[in-house]
Amino acid sequence: MSELQPKEWGPVAALPGAAAAAVLAWTSWCFTAAAAPSVTVTVAGVGVLLLAACAVYFVRVGGSGGFFGTLFLALGLLAAVATADQTTARGEVATCVVRDVQARNQESQGEGPASKTVYRLALDCPGGYPAELKDGPEAEAGAEIRVSYDPGRRVSPAAEGGTSPWTAGVCAVVLLALSTGLAGRRRPAA
Repeated sequence: MSELQPKEWGPVAALPGAAAAAVLAWTSWCFTAAAAPSVTVTVAGVGVLLLAACAVYFVRVGGSGGFFGTLFLALGLLAAVATADQTTARGEVATCVVRDVQARNQESQGEGPASKTVYRLALDCPGGYPAELKDGPEAEAGAEIRVSYDPGRRVSPAAEGGTSPWTAGVCAVVLLALSTGLAGRRRPAA
């Protein structure tokens, strides 16, 4: 087994950060631009960036480190997309009446809480939008709730103050750091 030479390791180690910057720039532009592309183009763009970064990383690092590094890279880039979504300004706030509540228990696999209750709220809002919150707070039918939304409908509405990018952002940083660390590990000789 031979170590990556410093001149080889530098570009590979920089790949997770560069890929994350490209994904963040693309998704931020898609979520905020006045003439943003369609959802199909947005998702295709993220898919192309993610697959290209993962393919280059896997080929350059190789071995089990390349496999796990590629996995961490892909998950880190998806967490970066979630961060961009959660940091996108939802410029309007409406006071809506909860028309219907659907509660569903979501079972957990592995460690952690045994289950989580997910609430889907059907809403009556001024102007008719937003019509629902897919992962809303606990509420009863007839209650009023303040909802932040993007009038351009590029990002999903959320309960006012309900989106925090910290969890997704920290996950992205940790996963990308693990991917970068694995790039510096040994790889099989070619």
